[in-house]
Amino acid sequence: MKNHVPNAVTCLNLFSGCLAVCNIFAGNLELAAYLVALAAAFDFADGLLARALRASSPIGKDLDSLADMVSFGVVPGAFLFHLLTLSAAELPFWLPYAGFIVTVFSALRLAKFNNDTRQTNSFIGLPTPACTLVVASLPVILAHDTYGLSHIVLNPWGLLALTLLLSGLLVAELPLFALKFKNLSWQDNSLRFVFLLLALGLLVVLQAAAVPVIILLYVVLSMLRPSYG
Repeated sequence: MKNHVPNAVTCLNLFSGCLAVCNIFAGNLELAAYLVALAAAFDFADGLLARALRASSPIGKDLDSLADMVSFGVVPGAFLFHLLTLSAAELPFWLPYAGFIVTVFSALRLAKFNNDTRQTNSFIGLPTPACTLVVASLPVILAHDTYGLSHIVLNPWGLLALTLLLSGLLVAELPLFALKFKNLSWQDNSLRFVFLLLALGLLVVLQAAAVPVIILLYVVLSMLRPSYG
C-alpha cells in the first residue's frame, strides 16, 4: 500500500508533463514552463517520499523513468521545436526538428541511469530535469525580457548550439552531485548547502534568467569538487 503514495506523485509528474506538451503546441509557452516546474517538484517529492516510506520498488523505478521521459524528454524537445520555429522563418525547414535531438538524448540518459550502478548517490551526466528547466526558462525570459535577452533567446543558431550542448551533457561521463540529504549536518552537505544558497540568491536577483546560470553553477561546482557524499 505504501508504494502507492510515491507512485501517485510520480503520476502527477507525468500528468503535469502532458499538460505542458498540450500548452506548448497551443502556443502557451509560459504556462507550459510553469507546468514543467510543477513536474520537477513532483519528481523531487516522489523520491523523498519513497525514501521516507522505504517504498522503493521496480514498478516505481520504471514508472518514474516513463514519467520523466514525457516531462523531461518530450517537453524540452517540444519547447525547442517551437522556439526554433519562431526564430527560423528564413532558415532551412528542417531546423526546428533538430530540437528533438534533446528528446533522443534524454531517452539515452534515462536508460543509462536505470542501468548504471555508479549513480546511486550521485549522477553521471546532466539529469533530465535540470536540462528541461534550462529550456523551460527561455519562454519565461522571453515573456518578461527584463534584461533585453529576447534577441539571444530567439537566435536560431544559439538555440541549435544549446540543443547540442545539453544533449552532450545528458550523456557525458561527468560526475555531478545529487541533492539527496541523508542528514542536515554542514560537514556532510556543505556543497549542497552552498549550491542552494547561491541558487536562491541568483533567483532573487535574476529571476527566470537565473535558471541557466544555476545549472551552469551546478556543473562547475561538481567539477571543482568531484568527491561528495
